[in-house]
Amino acid sequence: MKILVINAGSSSLKYQLIDMTNETVLAKGLCDRIGIDNSFIKQTRGSEDAVEIKKVLKNHKDAIEAVISALVDEKIGVIKNMSEISAVGHRVVHGGEKFNSSAVIDETVMEAIRECIDIAPLHNPPNIIGIEACQAIMPNVPMVAVFDTTFHSSMPEEAYIYALPYEMYEKYKIRRYGFHGTSHKFVAERAAELLGKPLNELKIITCHLGNGSSICAVNKGKSVDTSMGFTPLQGVAMGTRSGTIDPEVVTFLMEKEDLTIKGVSNLLNKKSGVLGVSGVSSDFRDVQVASKEGNKRAKLALDIFCYDCKKYIGAYIAIMNGVDAIVFTAGVGENDFNIRERIANDLDFFGIKIDEEKNKIRGQEIDISAEDAKVRTLVIPTNEELAIAREVLRMLK
Repeated sequence: MKILVINAGSSSLKYQLIDMTNETVLAKGLCDRIGIDNSFIKQTRGSEDAVEIKKVLKNHKDAIEAVISALVDEKIGVIKNMSEISAVGHRVVHGGEKFNSSAVIDETVMEAIRECIDIAPLHNPPNIIGIEACQAIMPNVPMVAVFDTTFHSSMPEEAYIYALPYEMYEKYKIRRYGFHGTSHKFVAERAAELLGKPLNELKIITCHLGNGSSICAVNKGKSVDTSMGFTPLQGVAMGTRSGTIDPEVVTFLMEKEDLTIKGVSNLLNKKSGVLGVSGVSSDFRDVQVASKEGNKRAKLALDIFCYDCKKYIGAYIAIMNGVDAIVFTAGVGENDFNIRERIANDLDFFGIKIDEEKNKIRGQEIDISAEDAKVRTLVIPTNEELAIAREVLRMLK
């Protein structure tokens, strides 16, 4: 069975075609600058170099058509025709409370996803557009929505209910939802395999660290708490997002800076975090370089990020009454050994110690624990596309 995985953003669309008989990635690619000048599609077949094709992509329907054309192309394609695609898996950021697992997409599911637009205005609309584009091109192919939020549906009430008037939860479903669930679940399961123990016997803290970052407490295979909340803005400081702040800062800024609701949302989501503090970039690599060159604000931005991560790790050890493994994943977690070292430093009271030489490895699956560490520290590259494909296979079975 060949499954196409679609991850649609506002102006981009990532995809992978995976043969689930052996979980081989036949092709993967990116449609970028959708609806913008100089749009293109880039596709990689197996281990070959990527091929980039400039193509007018006016909308996501054009992008899906471009993906299909590339997959069946005589020169760069990997299938003869669309009938070889057995199903499509769609990453959907927000499923609200209506879904505690993935769902085969029908009109009822689509309506539920639309209902979440108010609480995920930046993410769910492009996800919906991607689904509708696929339905238009492949009307008879089964499609599955895999939600970022469903892994966290196991959180207890005391973890997800905010201390607002309870009526606010009942009326508007304001609560902690959590995100990056597909990634947290994937790396937690892989950690159990590497440790040679059943997942339901382990306490794991998974750190998905990238431009968007979240940390999750996984107890016996279930998410019991996570740093992101009602939206992906809560939690640790991120590339451009502020992370958790005093809510009164919002009203204070609106008054002092004469900001509208959209203005303050834009400030917190797109101009804050590592970018806002450093004044350099939202890219951690650029900020690392500036910090090493003596830029104090760049150093401060990294200090804040690492401090936030360390604080959540400590909190989750308390919540679970211990921890067996810390897992680093995603772009920063997999590749930035300096960040990993700074987060893990001074956690030896909990038995967390890393080996300096092992930690220098980038982008590979590795146990970076020191020999005398009581808690294992692992680097596990995430694979959300494979996790989505596995979910599609499970749902269709």
